[in-house]
Amino acid sequence: MNKALSTSRIKSLYRVMLRIRRVEESIAERYAAQEMRCPVHLSIGQEAIAAGVCAALTQQDGVFSGHRAHAHYLAKGGDLTAMLAEIYGKAEGCCKGIGGSMHMIDLAAGFLGAVPIVGATVPLAVGAAWAARLRGENKVITVFLGDGTFEEGVVYESINFAVLHRLPVLFVCENNLYACYTRLSTRQPERPIHGVAAACGCNVMLADGNDALAVYDVASRAVADLRSGNQPVFLECATYRWREHCGPNNDDDLGYRPAAEVAKWQAFCPINQLATLLNARPEGQDFITHSEQEISKEINDAFTAALAGSIPQQADLPGYLYA
Repeated sequence: MNKALSTSRIKSLYRVMLRIRRVEESIAERYAAQEMRCPVHLSIGQEAIAAGVCAALTQQDGVFSGHRAHAHYLAKGGDLTAMLAEIYGKAEGCCKGIGGSMHMIDLAAGFLGAVPIVGATVPLAVGAAWAARLRGENKVITVFLGDGTFEEGVVYESINFAVLHRLPVLFVCENNLYACYTRLSTRQPERPIHGVAAACGCNVMLADGNDALAVYDVASRAVADLRSGNQPVFLECATYRWREHCGPNNDDDLGYRPAAEVAKWQAFCPINQLATLLNARPEGQDFITHSEQEISKEINDAFTAALAGSIPQQADLPGYLYA
């Protein structure tokens, strides 16, 4: 962890992560009411990657995500009320209430979309980078992907195309060791994922995915590299999801993850790490307290507004089939 970074940067990253955590905890708490009629994949425990990477981007840069998209959407500046309205299936949602948690978009924030099919947004991101190149735009396109995407052929094809054309793509691998209930070591050969990306020609970087400051530092260097016209960058971040693969609950009773492993990763909570740094600085505790209060009010207001939204009309559905 780079402790030399400014207090303002530490505060910014802390607040983004805390906001993501509290939003997702609120989703988990309210999910049992059966008003959110879509699956939700929570990023609790993984917030540092979204916060650190998106802090290195500009509003004009584009981001793609997959099925676990809330953190990326919020870190890139997506509208919280529109996100919650989407999860509730309301017409005011970011996809008019007909996409749900795994289909989100906010073009104004540069969040270009999420798709639930594993690896599906990787070629979309490469295509967006290709389009930016053809238009002469100095944009970086980031795509967040999991370790499971390396079991999809299109990912290799996309990386190959991006490297061949030196496209400004930042591939961010959130390696949380599991795909649903299956450990990485039983799905893929014993070799580092970033080694595969390096063999394909990517410039490879690594970061501790539970250290937001480290992620920000590495991502900033990666983005600067891409803006200079260098090879696509593959950033692998080791992390761990705390909740079940899909849904609001804990699932450790299933026994697919050792209890000691879960406890070890939870001890490295990315939010607590920055809270420790803040508490050692002047007015740090006050900032933590005020952030909790402000975020709590924002979340409550957003849920109220989302629940008050309208139901999509059946007659409108065909209008959203094509761009």
